[in-house]
Amino acid sequence: MTAAGVKRDFSCLPDHPQNSIGATRWKDLSMATTNLEAESLSAADSIVHPKKLVNDFTIQVATVNGSGSQSANSILLRGIFRMGVPVSGKNLFPSNIAGLPTWFLIRANRDGWVARKGHVDLLIALNPETVLDDIRKLPAGGAAIYDESFSIGDRRADVVYYPVPFDQLVAATGAEMKVRKLIKNMVYVGVAAQLLAIDMKGLENIVRQQFARKAAVADLNWKAVQLGFDYAASSLTKQDGLVVEPMNATQGKIIIDGNAACAMGAMFAGVTVVSWYPITPSTSVVEDLIKYMKKYRVEKDGKATFAIVQAEDELAAMGMVLGAGWGGARSMTATSGPGISLMAEFAGLGYFAEIPGVVIDVQRTGPSTGLPTRTQQCDIAFISGLSHGDTKHVMLLPGSVKECFELAIEAFDVAEMLQTPVFILSDLDLGMNNWMSEPFEYPEKPINRGKVLNAKQLEELGEFARYKDVDGDGIPYRTLPGTSHPKAAYFTRGTGKNERALYSERPEDYAQNMQRLARKFETAKTMVPKPVLKGTGKEKIGIIAFGSSDPAVLESRDQLQREARIATDYLRLRAYPFTQEVNDFVARHETIFVVEQNRDGQMRNLLKTDLDAAEAVKLHSITYFAGLPIEARVITEAITKFEGARK
Repeated sequence: MTAAGVKRDFSCLPDHPQNSIGATRWKDLSMATTNLEAESLSAADSIVHPKKLVNDFTIQVATVNGSGSQSANSILLRGIFRMGVPVSGKNLFPSNIAGLPTWFLIRANRDGWVARKGHVDLLIALNPETVLDDIRKLPAGGAAIYDESFSIGDRRADVVYYPVPFDQLVAATGAEMKVRKLIKNMVYVGVAAQLLAIDMKGLENIVRQQFARKAAVADLNWKAVQLGFDYAASSLTKQDGLVVEPMNATQGKIIIDGNAACAMGAMFAGVTVVSWYPITPSTSVVEDLIKYMKKYRVEKDGKATFAIVQAEDELAAMGMVLGAGWGGARSMTATSGPGISLMAEFAGLGYFAEIPGVVIDVQRTGPSTGLPTRTQQCDIAFISGLSHGDTKHVMLLPGSVKECFELAIEAFDVAEMLQTPVFILSDLDLGMNNWMSEPFEYPEKPINRGKVLNAKQLEELGEFARYKDVDGDGIPYRTLPGTSHPKAAYFTRGTGKNERALYSERPEDYAQNMQRLARKFETAKTMVPKPVLKGTGKEKIGIIAFGSSDPAVLESRDQLQREARIATDYLRLRAYPFTQEVNDFVARHETIFVVEQNRDGQMRNLLKTDLDAAEAVKLHSITYFAGLPIEARVITEAITKFEGARK
């Protein structure tokens, strides 16, 4: 960690006592996030995997929704992680009632690639409804751990089978009937650990950490793991080539999801008021924030320095954000696409009346209810102009869990400096899934509240016009309620107004105000995070992407170079409005592929409106919108096909 002994300064926030989230408590918080008798088939019944895959495979756990497999899957993932092997975990779950199919994907890759992979190497099947289809989808040489009671029909000759008597092993734990379905999940952790050579000592530490509050529960879960391990060791013959061997690629890293990272960033930004309405997949942003705030933002006398309110709907939540922002508090909400739709009217008010606030949008598949538990990057076009009339909103685009933390902090500064709502666009893949990350750095940059005038400054100025462009950057000065000076007061208007905030329908006043807002949006280009360039900057082909597409793009660039000798440059966007670096990148390349997870190429269309016509024709879309996280091969094949056709 950095900045030992430094404290994040919240004293500039009204009615907000100085907090003491110093280096010791920061270390505590960061560390907390890292925590979360049957006959075997003989060799004649199956086949021997011809290829050894060391630290390079994907596991798919197939269960049913509500079966309590989440803890087991997390333990299995972290067991591989603690052996130094890069991993990622993706939960594919239904939006309907318990009992429907759910899958959890664990990708281990020695080279550090963490995007979703197109095929599964090891299946752990505990759902009889999907077992046949899940096995059918395995590649030749794949392996399946499954409940021996399942009827799997004619066996594929090119798949390794590991039947396990789960119910018998669960009964051996001595667990009560009501908890046996939960314990069954821990049995497959033990079976997989034995077959893959996952370190059991490390697994035990993880299990006991997971259930640290109840030693008896930890003992029971660990017993189930051991029973699974012992059964596999004595009754299953290893015939596949999948194995985990110790590496040193994860030392010092943590595992965390993007929603928790956003919540942590908001707390360190000094958020004071949070209003929200629960909606998948953003709910855990505020749930995690509540836990953090209760632990780190309560004074010694028990007084909370924050307010978190569950509103009656998303419209009300956005109204509360603006009310608190107008009052001088740092305020936010978290939602997803349907909630954004309801917030449109208040988003326009925030833009036109110039009130700061932060909205975290964890995107999911639309339109309408869409696929609530699937991921997309599909709110870009909508949010960029959310509201009626000529409206333009600032969007920040984190591409990792670390940036979820960092850009959440930055969003509050940008919102106050620009006096406008700022939207953070995450998505379900980034927000709800497990990601490996470098530890977050303690924020040293002081809070920036922008152009706020106090009583002394008002006295020195002699006059104050709330909506006057004094500095030529389109950003006016503001005062906060309660400022003790007769010139501090003004009307906050969502209607036509002049520079002094007086009601006006004069055409020249309206036009002047709208032109000033356009200048302010141009100024925003100097305040938002700049894009990140990968490559020499001199190749003919460029790739532009953003958000959770980043891991797939990085892996695809490696595939393109190795398999087709196609060299590329890559620019990862981190904000809208686009900075000058985006224009320069497009100008330097002959062909640009814009990668995004929506049907209509929303980001490409937004880029085209910002570029000259001669430059805009360089842009070509690579879109993926099936609701699953994009994989590298989609990008590689699209670019290879395009380049092959051009030759």
